[in-house]
Amino acid sequence: MADSKFAYNSFDDYPIYNGDDLGLTYSQECSKFKFWSPAAESVRLNIYDEGINSQPVETCAMQPDKNGTWIYEKSGDLKGKFYTFQVKINDKWLAETPGIWAKAAGVNGQRAAIIDFSETNPCNWENDKKPELKNFADIIIYEIHIRDFSVSPTSGMINKGKFLSFTENKTVSPEGEKTGIDHLKELGVTHVHLLPVFDFASIDETQLHENKYNWGYDPQNYNIPEGGYSTNPYSPETRILEFKKMVKALHDNGLRVVMDVVFNHTFLNCNSNLYLTAQEYFYRYNADGSWSNASGCFNETASERPMMRKYIVDSVKYWATEYHIDGFRFDLMGIHDIETMNAVRAAIDNIDSSIFIYGEGWTANQSPLSEDLRAVKRNAKYLNNIAVFCDDIRDALRGNWYSPKIGGFISGIAGNEESVKLGITGAIKHPQVDYSKVKNTPYTNAPTQLINYVSCHDDLCLVDKIKETAPQNSTDDELLRFNKLAQTAVFISQGIPFIYGGEEICRDKKGIHNTFNSPDEINQINWSNKAKYRDIFNYYKGLIALRKAYSAFRMNTASDVRKNLKFIKTDNCFIAFLIDGRANDNAWEDMIVILNGNRHAVDFKLLEGRWKLLCHDGKIDINGISHEQGILRIEASSASILARILA
Repeated sequence: MADSKFAYNSFDDYPIYNGDDLGLTYSQECSKFKFWSPAAESVRLNIYDEGINSQPVETCAMQPDKNGTWIYEKSGDLKGKFYTFQVKINDKWLAETPGIWAKAAGVNGQRAAIIDFSETNPCNWENDKKPELKNFADIIIYEIHIRDFSVSPTSGMINKGKFLSFTENKTVSPEGEKTGIDHLKELGVTHVHLLPVFDFASIDETQLHENKYNWGYDPQNYNIPEGGYSTNPYSPETRILEFKKMVKALHDNGLRVVMDVVFNHTFLNCNSNLYLTAQEYFYRYNADGSWSNASGCFNETASERPMMRKYIVDSVKYWATEYHIDGFRFDLMGIHDIETMNAVRAAIDNIDSSIFIYGEGWTANQSPLSEDLRAVKRNAKYLNNIAVFCDDIRDALRGNWYSPKIGGFISGIAGNEESVKLGITGAIKHPQVDYSKVKNTPYTNAPTQLINYVSCHDDLCLVDKIKETAPQNSTDDELLRFNKLAQTAVFISQGIPFIYGGEEICRDKKGIHNTFNSPDEINQINWSNKAKYRDIFNYYKGLIALRKAYSAFRMNTASDVRKNLKFIKTDNCFIAFLIDGRANDNAWEDMIVILNGNRHAVDFKLLEGRWKLLCHDGKIDINGISHEQGILRIEASSASILARILA
């Protein structure tokens, strides 16, 4: 901790401020500034006419107040002005910061902005209504990057790389296929997961003509939309208004919005807004005094400290209320402590219990925080209605990331069956899963705590992974069969299915694992793929329709899964199970799901009775393909799904 003459004995001695007025409280009559920095010797407020490249028009000494806060009030209407704070430690003024509580900023987020938020609401914002969601099990997530979605010349969109691209209807590819928001509606997903859209540091908003790219996992201002995605990053109001227009357009089109939040680290260390507020308080350090690095980004935040915990909770509440966000995905959630994550859930439940929270249940490196306290996958049972990603089923289906040339179940590699079953059951404890053959024991309380997926923005996308791991003599047709089989396993599993945007039209990224700053040519969705791979799109669309039509795939409790899902004894690279269709008010008496990972056909003896074939050999028809009984041939690298025909 900093050696200030006002230093506390430890961070545990820092006072906690529980108010909700940190940062700026604006009115036409007065602006009230409040800043928390207990160890500061002095704090000053700088007021500017411009958001960048100008001298302050006024510098004001803030006064110490209760619980480590500093305050300053200025009468008159300051709307249109900008401001920063500066902290003095050990007789030295630190660099300026807009403050971690800033809600609006000028270009590049260097100075906080004074605006009237009532002027940032789009038409009819007060009547914005999020689509109905009865159960978390009904969620189908589509992960997308703002720029990837729209920037391609094939997108048919005008606002390329902008929030407003999500407000455009009736856009089409050169081949006349639906793109953009109409494509999402046609596909049938329920939630659009946006890669980071808060203000991140790696894009110079004054040089947007350079078309620089970044995923955005480099936080700068947590409570402000990214200016590079607005049509005018110099205008503090524009980015806010356009973000809200995006949310409302998605809601109006039946889609909920998930925001990717990255509280686990900051882009900068000593010059981050967190550090310039209270120096080391917001971070973890190793025993030798060096920065801990569980994030892999050279620092990690300390969520267990009361004011960091409060900051995370308050930020999520703010996005849920001011921007009507419907879900939050926590990057490297395993860095955060369990108590903080449960505090987030409790606070969100007081706003809207249908808001979904999930995250990565791991860290990138080791953390000084005990693993028993962390929100990692194995501790999911201690998280309240918070879901984790299932990398078990991902790696079992397609092959893991650290053995790049070795495939998984979908390409005929035996030994992955039990890990696939773990995902199928929603990672709850199931008597028919042999956990001695699985890397992880069951770790969820309910299937709705599990996100099943085969690829996301990170690492190889599905198409590239299949190419990398495919057996040497695989044909192009087989690669497409592997693709369909992988996604079938995801969508027939209990839990929440998640797909990477563009996966449904065979998006690839030229075999590059980490495209966080690769150019558009690598990251953009080529919408012309939709016509080329119409069969794949139709299959994905059919899987979603099938999942929506049959609630047996969407059970909510562990007891329901154990009671109603029974695996049928099979051989290597072949999984079959029976679901009692009466479970979860399903439309049919029983259902059978069969996954054949072998590169050859297998004959399967159906249970007694007549069965309606809903999915078979790469085709789906929720009204039925044919009626079957007796022996059914399951084609190589394919799935079959059947519903018992009632007498």
